Amino acid sequence: MTETPGAGTSRTSFLGEVRDAVSLRATLLVIGVVALQLLFIASYVGALHNPKPRDVAFGVVAPQVTAEQTVARLKRLPGSPLDPRAVPDAAGARKQILNRDIDGALVVDTRGTKDTLLVATGGGTVLATTLETITTTLERAEQRTVRVVDVAPASSQDFDGLSSFYLVVGWCVGGYLCASILAISAGARPADPRRAVIRLIVMALVAVVGGLGGAVIVGPVLGALPGSVPAFWGLGALITFAVGAATLALQGVFGVVGIGLAILLVVIAGNPSAGGAFPLPLLPPFWNAIGPALPPGAGTWVARSIAYFKGNAVTGPLLVLSAWALAGILVTLLGALLRRKHEDLLDRPESAGPSGSPGG
Repeated sequence: MTETPGAGTSRTSFLGEVRDAVSLRATLLVIGVVALQLLFIASYVGALHNPKPRDVAFGVVAPQVTAEQTVARLKRLPGSPLDPRAVPDAAGARKQILNRDIDGALVVDTRGTKDTLLVATGGGTVLATTLETITTTLERAEQRTVRVVDVAPASSQDFDGLSSFYLVVGWCVGGYLCASILAISAGARPADPRRAVIRLIVMALVAVVGGLGGAVIVGPVLGALPGSVPAFWGLGALITFAVGAATLALQGVFGVVGIGLAILLVVIAGNPSAGGAFPLPLLPPFWNAIGPALPPGAGTWVARSIAYFKGNAVTGPLLVLSAWALAGILVTLLGALLRRKHEDLLDRPESAGPSGSPGG
């Protein structure tokens, strides 16, 4: 006699368990995770599956008439792989490469048939190799040859010039993971400005320690990158704090969803557009455009400049990282302040009597 009710209860219980286990909030979060998963695939494969040079800044050193003819010929190349411009002399071309104004230069020998290609593998081995391939093909068609001179060579311990990128990725991961842990351990939204300040201070301390650790590992410990340890330390602290503060800000505004938004910005959009595996001129237009504005791209540029380009051309990227840090601080504090004011408004009617005066 109890079999039928038992069966009915079992079915109801199972459906109830499903509803409890898969709440609307959980369903939305799962959908968000799937969306991030698909965006991750689309972003990485879209950016990296078919690298092609586009408008690579390229110098031509030759007498005026020859330089004009060579620049015109390079501009006519299918797909516009190069953005050529005449440079007065070889010394000027070297200086522009070290200043990161151009990525390579062809020095034409008007008295012979052997020209010189200046490249900088410190800015990305793949880009230097691409320039060599393009130039060699063109020179062969003109029955000329080319020798390659590396103006800013990558370290022998820095395979394909990727160490700068992986260093920056590590700092970024430390930033958003630390901010996420602070949120998960005590609620995504800071309860008041004081707690928000405490979280930012903790984030700053973590950034200082993580920045120093990364600089020591890639420098004295592994010898992967040349360059000043203090300079890398400062860069690492700035990157870690900028990403962490931005993550705290997103959590303060959107709650736990903010963690997903941080991953979207830093990992999904930022990493493939950072110019790590393939330097910016080899990326499709969308990723080429957004990369310098995101922490991984700005950080990778500065790290390579510190290691191989005498610290040149870092003002813009450092301003980008500083803007992320400042925006993260302001939004985190403002969000906490507005939340506290909102909570005070909600509490006020409960503590007042009918006439608006305090009541029991």
